[in-house]
Amino acid sequence: MQSGSSSPLITGSHLPSRLTLLALVTFLLFLSPCRLHAHSTEQLNKATLLENQAVVLDEHLGEKIPLDLILRDEAGKPVRLGDLVTAPTIILPVYYSCTNVCVYLQARMAGVLQNLGRRPVEDYRVISVSIDENETPAMASRSKKMYLTAMKKPFPEDGWRFLTGDAAAIRKLTDALGFHFQRQGRDFIHPVASMVVSPDGTIIRYLYGTTILPKDLAFALVEAKNGIAGISVRKLMEYCFTFDPKGKTYVFNLLRVSASVVIIAAGSFLVFLLLGNRKRIQSKSREP
Repeated sequence: MQSGSSSPLITGSHLPSRLTLLALVTFLLFLSPCRLHAHSTEQLNKATLLENQAVVLDEHLGEKIPLDLILRDEAGKPVRLGDLVTAPTIILPVYYSCTNVCVYLQARMAGVLQNLGRRPVEDYRVISVSIDENETPAMASRSKKMYLTAMKKPFPEDGWRFLTGDAAAIRKLTDALGFHFQRQGRDFIHPVASMVVSPDGTIIRYLYGTTILPKDLAFALVEAKNGIAGISVRKLMEYCFTFDPKGKTYVFNLLRVSASVVIIAAGSFLVFLLLGNRKRIQSKSREP
């Protein structure tokens, strides 16, 4: 979640069979973008939901992630994060045993990557990182195979890496990203977001929710290539949209936006009148 804003909270559930999960991923790749939603294993009341939404993701735009961090790759080998972040990089904090939003997020990402029009590895790289220190490289390897297999177009294995790590390394990375989460039994309450960083590790953009627009991702990668930390659309989104805990989606706040438009229009008209009146007074004062 973002600081002082609203983003979905999720938890996972029990791990189904691998074939079932693969079928779900493949199905999601062909779906039109779904509505941004939140869910959990237990019914959260509105007060708890809003409280959690306010604290679990703090944007650290312009700050850097620790590139000297050592994690584990899909084969269990130590890998330095900086050796992977050699191009604009999309980071997905997830956990592999999650069968809810983590699956949606990565499946949607897989769908967008197939139509991105950029070369993986050379132009960008994707890194999924497990926030669960108990997950193994074998689990990361299975997840990688599942998503790459579900993609219609061939995708290089080095273009999307799936990493695990110990608790200290995970916390160091997630703290740098401003990504805060809580364990809830075997599951986690965590934000639904992707982060785009530049080759030097600077955080450039936060992309929220499971519905990833190709143009948003493309623009973020261009900004990351140029090393420009853009202002997140989070501020605008949280002002124009309100989270509906019953519908578990964002609804357009027509009253707030309409009032803002009226105020801006009235203010602009007042400024126009004042400036126009001042010019008339100055013009008359110059007359002989």
